[in-house]
Amino acid sequence: MYTGLLHAHSGLRYIVIILLLAVIIQSLIGWIGRTKFSNIHKKVAIASMSLVHIQFLIGAVLFFISPKVVFDPSLFGGAIIRFFTLEHPLLMMVAIAVITIGQIKSKSYTNYKSHKRLFWANLIGFLLIMASIPWPFREQLGSGWF
Repeated sequence: MYTGLLHAHSGLRYIVIILLLAVIIQSLIGWIGRTKFSNIHKKVAIASMSLVHIQFLIGAVLFFISPKVVFDPSLFGGAIIRFFTLEHPLLMMVAIAVITIGQIKSKSYTNYKSHKRLFWANLIGFLLIMASIPWPFREQLGSGWF
């Protein structure tokens, strides 16, 4: 079960990144062009937010069953334990909260202001997510591409 959830969580990150980039790009174009907030904009933003929440649910299960998450005094002793126990979950929860709040706040408008709110919320969330992903080039974390 752990391996399957880990692969699902690692693989879905690429879809999350693509959808967040799609929301960021379409929001920037809508904001700069001062276009009306349409149903397609709404659907892409909701799909992105929904997938981020699914990632959170999978990650929450992994948090409680992962051997990399340890609750003891050695928490800050090793980079791997500290990252997976504290840094990764905390930054991801902040990113999810920012994306969700941006989505909720953008519902009240039907003009370019929705694009502006979605752009900033998703950009901040995207940057937090990218900073807290255990990329393979972060050798001390020992993670792979999937």
